[in-house]
Amino acid sequence: MAKKKKQLPLPLYDEVKELNESLFNDEGAWETPEYIKQNMFHTFRNYQDAAFRFFHYSQVANEFRFRNVNHVLFNMATGSGKTDLMAGLILYLYQEHGYQNFLFLVNTNGVLSKTIDNLTNKASDKYLYTPQIEIDGERIEIRQVPSFPKTQSKNTIYLKLATVQRVAADIYTQKENSMGEADYARDKVVILGDEAHHYSASTKTEKETEQSWEKAIATILNARDDNRLLEFTATIDLENKNVYEKYKDKVLYRYALDRFIQDKFSKNVKRIQSSNTDMDNMMNVVLLSEYRRRYALEEHESYIKPVIMFKSQRVDASNAAHEQFNELIDTLTVGSLKVFLDRQAQIASEDDSETLALAHDYYREHETNLSEIIRDIKRELAPSRIINANDTTQSGILEKGHYEALNSLESPTNLYRVIFAVARLTEGWDVLNLFDIVRLSDDPKAKGTKATTMSEAQLIGRGARYYPFLLNGERSFTRRFDDDGKDSLIFETIHYHTINEPQYLKNLVSALDEMNLPTGEDKKNPLLDVKVKPAFKRTDVWKYGKIYYNETVVVADDYYDSLEKYGVNTKENEIIPYISSLKELSYKDIEVHEDYANVYNVALTFDSRYLEKIMNRLSFYHFSNLKQYIPLLTSGEEFLGEKWLNIYNRTIYVTVPQTMDGGQLTPTEKLNILERYFIEVSKQIKAGYSKERGTGKFIGYPMKEYIANYRKRVPNYNTGKAFMQDDPQTVKRYELKEDYFVYDSAIINLTEKQLIDRIAERVKELEDVYSDVYLIRMDENMHRESAKNNKLKLYQFGSGHDEVHLAGFQPDFILYLQNTDYFIQIFIEPKGRNMEEEQWKEDLLTYMNEHEAEIAFEDETDDVKIKGVKFYTMNDGRGTIRQVGEIALGRGFKGLSID
Repeated sequence: MAKKKKQLPLPLYDEVKELNESLFNDEGAWETPEYIKQNMFHTFRNYQDAAFRFFHYSQVANEFRFRNVNHVLFNMATGSGKTDLMAGLILYLYQEHGYQNFLFLVNTNGVLSKTIDNLTNKASDKYLYTPQIEIDGERIEIRQVPSFPKTQSKNTIYLKLATVQRVAADIYTQKENSMGEADYARDKVVILGDEAHHYSASTKTEKETEQSWEKAIATILNARDDNRLLEFTATIDLENKNVYEKYKDKVLYRYALDRFIQDKFSKNVKRIQSSNTDMDNMMNVVLLSEYRRRYALEEHESYIKPVIMFKSQRVDASNAAHEQFNELIDTLTVGSLKVFLDRQAQIASEDDSETLALAHDYYREHETNLSEIIRDIKRELAPSRIINANDTTQSGILEKGHYEALNSLESPTNLYRVIFAVARLTEGWDVLNLFDIVRLSDDPKAKGTKATTMSEAQLIGRGARYYPFLLNGERSFTRRFDDDGKDSLIFETIHYHTINEPQYLKNLVSALDEMNLPTGEDKKNPLLDVKVKPAFKRTDVWKYGKIYYNETVVVADDYYDSLEKYGVNTKENEIIPYISSLKELSYKDIEVHEDYANVYNVALTFDSRYLEKIMNRLSFYHFSNLKQYIPLLTSGEEFLGEKWLNIYNRTIYVTVPQTMDGGQLTPTEKLNILERYFIEVSKQIKAGYSKERGTGKFIGYPMKEYIANYRKRVPNYNTGKAFMQDDPQTVKRYELKEDYFVYDSAIINLTEKQLIDRIAERVKELEDVYSDVYLIRMDENMHRESAKNNKLKLYQFGSGHDEVHLAGFQPDFILYLQNTDYFIQIFIEPKGRNMEEEQWKEDLLTYMNEHEAEIAFEDETDDVKIKGVKFYTMNDGRGTIRQVGEIALGRGFKGLSID
């Protein structure tokens, strides 16, 4: 296992972090201001809010009152939204600190072009603000300028965007209409330095250059005491002692790649290592990429366009590979594909790629359709859908004339599927649907230097950005499947197809480890056995005991006679905030403030064409599917009518900024708003429909029939382990020898392991009251020997639930407590993520405690108690263990203040 690097002290970061966590912080729990939230296109994620909060503290907290914190650095992962943060900071510094002049610097024209779109181009899909920016009832203009005006207008933010090369040249060689040192001294300026790791060359080499970028930036910063420099980078080499000395008291916030992956904001990363020829690797990635597309369409009725990148070391080799690829696709036939699949089967081994095996099996199972499949391959991967982005100038692939195509690969109208390139993925390439990178061999003797493999590791890290594809009418911005499962491998994993040369692989793995980037070989990952302990099988609890779940009753089709039964509003008007459909939330999640000075409601006008478009676009509303959820439905038109959704007799209002004159919405905006509404309704229908629903009657199931041996997979990683050992969501196998735990081991994450340990610390105290104390692991995702076990679920019952969820779920743990007088079964569910989405589960667990009178038992026993507790979170911040003690003992546990 890789050793964890010693954490170097970062005084500013540590001080602000401590201030953020302090109960005695004069600023309190400062939150991102509403005027920023209302004017931003995207909603900040929690780590972006934290970065904002850290900056605010550095500027206004009493602890910094006598310090001029005018130079800070944000160390944040690629894809984590640094430009969003910049956009918000511009508004903050304008409103709170009176800055009107902002200089954005970067070292490549590609990133510059992208950022101009982000911050100034209202017509761009990548624009980060709402169409009209308004603060305190005043409309604010962001004006792009070549230089800051001497006379500055009210309510105006001046934004100069330039390469650092251009700005430095202007500083050193003053020309007419360019900005020199005196211009930056006239009015206070904020410098936003993107990709800041490029601005420390002099520091790294200890060679003072008279006209360096670094010195030019320092000149601008020091032109006035109140000038500010905010730097942003995903890559900062703090191992370099000179860089560390420069930045140790300037690093303000850190959210590195390893944390970004842990929080599921990225794809997983898998390496496919083979000794195949380049041509065979090309054929394999073609089959895998098309399998991804076809699987999404056939299994989930969802369209994705997976992109392949072929990476070479030399331009001539890349161009040759491009020609070979075109010939491979052009000459592909049913016969040649069968020969290829047969050859792959002959050389197959247990160490082969699991994902490639899934793809190969698909084509073998569809042998009769290979002609159609090949036609699709020839269409999808035709020469017209390939970009050759080779770059001999080393200035970046975004500067080769392919900017628009390369920066819009996720767009349905962009048909490109394949990229050939020598230059690595440069900063600023925001491709999300890159699923395969193929490292071509170029030279069979090439072993890859450490610098080369580090560059490739960074390429993998950039390619791991998550693709928020639409699945079942829902868009997720975090990984949603269990790691290493089939759907995860296909939809949420980027595969790096490497050359199989030992020294190269050693260097690559070392580089990935140095980045703390969790990756693993894409090998077949066997299920591991977890068994019930023999000692437990000898107990009376095993032989005669029961576990209790509530009974369900069949729901007749005529029960679902209105959408109210699904929890859908069909009588009241709807109010939807004006936000993009690509925001990372549903419209129900937005808090709408009735501040009528800033917003007002506009009735959404639309005709049947909009509804027809949405019903066709969202597969959930295709009649054959909709009928499965609404058995009494007779047509799609009836669904829209008075009997069901009642869309024509209600008004949908859109809450728009007052600055939107007349509240005029474009047809596209109307369509997006309606689509968001229909997606939300589909979620409610799916959650509210079940062929059975829960009752308050609990059934006892024989322990020995339902607690059985099972098998489960441990996700396979062999880099980034130093970080992952502290990740609460990292799944491992733990041996558990203590008698209170009924299985010999558990395949669980750190949060679940901590729960087990907390219970273990209290077993002795519980045994003072109960003769039998057992903790039982239950998991809906286990592969059990007995199919019966998967049938056990806890269902909503009674009334008064905020959300209707009839499908039921199986809590992860049962604490079984029994003495001579009674038996208590406590359901416990650990939770690390998605707590808001799954709040209904916690509500059900606590509902049982509050509505004990509604619970009955099949044998009319009065010595059984069924209880539930709040979600257990890491370090028990919600007091779950104390609640267990109150249920089991009538009080909290003794002696441990952590309760």
